Amino acid sequence: MQLIIPAFNEEGRLPATLRALRAYALSTAALPRPPLEVLVVDNASTDRTAEVARALDSPAMPVRVLRCDVRGKGAAVRAGMLATTSDVIGFMDADCATDLTAFEQATVILAAGADVVIGSRSAEGARTESRHSALRTVGAAVYRRATAALVPGVGDTQCGFKIIRGDLGRAIFADCRTRGFSFDVEMLARARALHARIEEFPVVWSDVPGSTFSPVRHGLRSFAELVSIQWRLARRPVAATTKVTPLRQPAAASVAPDVRWNVAGGA
Repeated sequence: MQLIIPAFNEEGRLPATLRALRAYALSTAALPRPPLEVLVVDNASTDRTAEVARALDSPAMPVRVLRCDVRGKGAAVRAGMLATTSDVIGFMDADCATDLTAFEQATVILAAGADVVIGSRSAEGARTESRHSALRTVGAAVYRRATAALVPGVGDTQCGFKIIRGDLGRAIFADCRTRGFSFDVEMLARARALHARIEEFPVVWSDVPGSTFSPVRHGLRSFAELVSIQWRLARRPVAATTKVTPLRQPAAASVAPDVRWNVAGGA
């Protein structure tokens, strides 16, 4: 498995996340062997993000640093996804807000036949600890209603923990154009258009201080991105540009079934 961590000026929070991830990877059978590889995408940081990430590279958990000078979380995740080669890929936030036990749940769901597995703070059984302002809480509620038109049935598009089949993920992100925080919505809308099986599961999530997200600046931009996504998908439907044929083994075949997506077409 290759895991992308987008990072903009994360020298303070990233080391603890990488250490926790390495300790978890070594202590559980939920993550694959050979070891998990982490791709930290340095999103035009002006601090020591790249240096602290490289310092935590180890045989137990290889850490590779990629530079993405195009600003935006979506741009950073896209750069990381297109640099992967693994059969299973995913991304999580640099603050490690989602409890790492999510890997165990995601592995089981993926083995059962899901193509995209997304953590959710709104699914039944989720536990969240939030310090959000009233403005951000109201904005998030309005945003969720707005995303329903693009990805109906998905309760939480924005939780920063998602796992996806490798070939499918690379095919989707090759066509994704959303640079900001709404990139998750475009990813899920494209996956749905390809008839991928999307599964949402509850996570334990804690709001970690230090976020660079601004409810006013980034929030307004995120709504504008939703309009752009809807226009882009209506103008050029996914089915007309990308053909994906899933070849699945029975879900009970193994813990991590060997699944391949035959991808033709593209941007």
